[in-house]
Amino acid sequence: MTYNEKQKGYSIKYARDNLKRIPLDVKKKYYDDVIAPEAGKRGISVRKFILQAIEEKIRREGG
Repeated sequence: MTYNEKQKGYSIKYARDNLKRIPLDVKKKYYDDVIAPEAGKRGISVRKFILQAIEEKIRREGG
């Protein structure tokens, strides 16, 4: 199955309507030495690792 223009349009619309981008700049060395390896140890993506860290902080601080 190929990804056609109609599917691309649906994907763009979905993203526009349902997702919010959060720019996050970190030093490359910190990403390479800390963030990516920690996510890898847990067998999850960096994106999921960051989202879990946010959720954990909210739970811990009673948000």
